[in-house]
Amino acid sequence: MRSGFRIGSLFDIEIRLDWSWLFILFLMTWNLASVFGQLHGDWGNVLRWGTAFAAALLFFASVLAHELAHSVVARMRGLPVRSITLFFFGGVSNIKREPESPQAEFWMAIWGPLTSLLIGFALVWLVHLGLGPISQTLANPGQSIARLGPLPTLLLWLGSTNVTLGIFNLIPGFPLDGGRILRSILWAATDNLRRATRWAAGVGQAIAWLMILGGVAMIFGAQIPFFGTGFGNGLWLAFIGWFLHSASQQSYRRVVIQDMLEGVPVRRMMRSDPVTVPSRISIQELVDDHMMRNGDHSYAVVDNGKLVGMVTLQDVRSVPRGNWNARTVDQIMTSAGELSSASPDEDASEALMTLARRDVRQLPVLEGGKLVGVLARRDIVRWLQLNSELSS
Repeated sequence: MRSGFRIGSLFDIEIRLDWSWLFILFLMTWNLASVFGQLHGDWGNVLRWGTAFAAALLFFASVLAHELAHSVVARMRGLPVRSITLFFFGGVSNIKREPESPQAEFWMAIWGPLTSLLIGFALVWLVHLGLGPISQTLANPGQSIARLGPLPTLLLWLGSTNVTLGIFNLIPGFPLDGGRILRSILWAATDNLRRATRWAAGVGQAIAWLMILGGVAMIFGAQIPFFGTGFGNGLWLAFIGWFLHSASQQSYRRVVIQDMLEGVPVRRMMRSDPVTVPSRISIQELVDDHMMRNGDHSYAVVDNGKLVGMVTLQDVRSVPRGNWNARTVDQIMTSAGELSSASPDEDASEALMTLARRDVRQLPVLEGGKLVGVLARRDIVRWLQLNSELSS
């Protein structure tokens, strides 16, 4: 099951919040309340906490605009976009497959940072109109900000944060937007997506290690331009570096897997003789006669030669053991109408994306409405392992 919850949709793209977003919303609100209190000592608790909460919400609205820019361009380039999820580190667009060309990759990547920069500069300019000549503002930034009201203070912080967000995302560390721009350039130069991804991921990991080492140095008192010094700043920088390193590795592995599965039909790795069970047997019979004997964790439920559902070990676990004799398979299975499926001639890469999207371990394989096999994640993993060993 996917973590988090759905809050709505924009342009037919589902918008979701990961549970970690609630924590970062609280953390950002708490930090901003402290910052605003230092800048405006005359503000009461309600005003500074209310302004901080509004600023945190608007920041995530800006992140959503950033991701929507990616998604809308992806849609214009013919790539299906299923959802956008806001989480601890910001947001991510769930684009179902890699772009078809370096040009599509470039424009998809560049519009996110451009959107953040446009929002940022527009907000900062609006506040500047009320601050007087720019030279006066730069000469006395503390006094200029101190005389701002809640709304201009919020907009100034939000504008500068969006500018920072846009610049940060242009760092050429894959899978940041800057890293994807770099990959598009390398892809255009080499005409090889896998090689371009490997090189861009290598740059991303190098930058991640610089962040980690810089963060550790800051913890021990080093002063780094732009990032400053101190335990808290250093810990955040090291943590972001670690996340970037992990994301870079995972992104490269995903491209390698998709490349290996491209053009390979599902029929080459599906189980063409899956164990099936009827819908009216009891859960106890399912466990004793099937799960305990062959060790499978999922079964196609078939009545009169027709697929009516799938039942899994997780479904069985949802029922107390004392009720296994009284409950039947059709009462706990996922019905056929709710199942995603694959076809025998479908690319295995597409089937793998369906497995990941639905967060399930197996797919029924149908041909002409008839069950001809079952494709499980472990079947794909076994095929990948075997072919990796044969090619090494």
